[in-house]
Amino acid sequence: MNSMEGLVTQIQGLSSTASDVALLQNTLKQADDALHAESTRLLPFLEQLDPSKHSLGYLFFLEACTSGPVSKEQASTFVLIIARFISSCAAEQIRLAPDKFISVCKRFKDQVLLLEEPLRGVAPMLTAIRKLQSAEHLTTLHPDFLLLCLLSKCYKIGLSILEEDIFEVDQPRDLFLYCYYGGMICIGQKRFRKALELLHSVVTAPMSTINAIAVEAYKKYILVSLIHNGQFSTSLPKYASSVAQRNLKNFCQPYTELANCYNNGKIAELETYVLANSEKFESDNNLGLVKQVVSSMYKRNIQRLTQTYLTLSLQDIANTVHLNSPKEAEMHVLQMIQDGEIYATINQKDGMVRFLEDPEQYKTCEMIERVDSSIQRLMSLSKKLTVMDELMSCDPLYLAKAGRERQRFDFDDFDTVPQRFNI
Repeated sequence: MNSMEGLVTQIQGLSSTASDVALLQNTLKQADDALHAESTRLLPFLEQLDPSKHSLGYLFFLEACTSGPVSKEQASTFVLIIARFISSCAAEQIRLAPDKFISVCKRFKDQVLLLEEPLRGVAPMLTAIRKLQSAEHLTTLHPDFLLLCLLSKCYKIGLSILEEDIFEVDQPRDLFLYCYYGGMICIGQKRFRKALELLHSVVTAPMSTINAIAVEAYKKYILVSLIHNGQFSTSLPKYASSVAQRNLKNFCQPYTELANCYNNGKIAELETYVLANSEKFESDNNLGLVKQVVSSMYKRNIQRLTQTYLTLSLQDIANTVHLNSPKEAEMHVLQMIQDGEIYATINQKDGMVRFLEDPEQYKTCEMIERVDSSIQRLMSLSKKLTVMDELMSCDPLYLAKAGRERQRFDFDDFDTVPQRFNI
């Protein structure tokens, strides 16, 4: 214990300047095994350290303290200590030991889940990401933060981090979970377009073997495609891995069959299929999303009417789309008008619906600003992709792999125009 007291004294004396902190880092690394050996006795020493001034030393002590099994009673104590540390620690110090900081944050996540209070972890975990993250970098804490947002239904806070661009990923599993949880958060907020983008990233990401995250993402990808686009194609893009192209459909058979029923456009058949497979959808926790698919078919069928008719009565819409009453048809039409899915007016006197053209002329100042913003964003993305392509083309590992896989003859090795040979 005397050695621990001496270490605390060193932490207090070597935490003021960058050069002192560098010396302290070496000392703490050497003492790491001793800290873990005394892990059950370290909690009182934390009271002698200031997490805002002695962040690096505090982190080493805290990581050792939480390394063993934690009971529910201990979790209540540690959650308060870790949350306080995350809030007040100095980012420049904890970045010297990122693995330790990540380990502490992950244990913090486990402890709030043990207490069944995920909401307590949302704000501290967001702070931890901000202190650890460099620009456009996906940390291993991102998926944990999104999971806590999901479990506590704090979807809007989760959306705040999903709007940021990511160009650097450490572990493939982090990307899979980030996009999967992010897709679920966007579904919760009815942001189906963004959800599709994130789920698409999961199912088309490079993978050598099929994984459970990709399978679950593909199920939701099918459902969200039907809700947002009104259609689904089972063929994945060419850049998707061959493993995904061959196997994903086999693991999601009920969902691909649901898509086929949807594409037929017959609401009765779709409802019958959903009823017959409701247990399967419910066991996947997708029944609510499936019900939204059924509801969206009414919208799609109403949208098809706008391509054929200029005016139509609410009774005719109800009959054609198989709704129970003109009142129900009116509610669907009003909701679609409000969501900007169709342009129409309803005459309350005679119950007639008049379908209109899109009134947007694409020449307002606001629209011009949006177009210009999109162009600037695309130009910036193009530059980043060019830089990444240049870096990859110079990477020795990539060149070695490409050289091994290159065919014996390339198309460019041959003349494009046949030459005449004299015999």
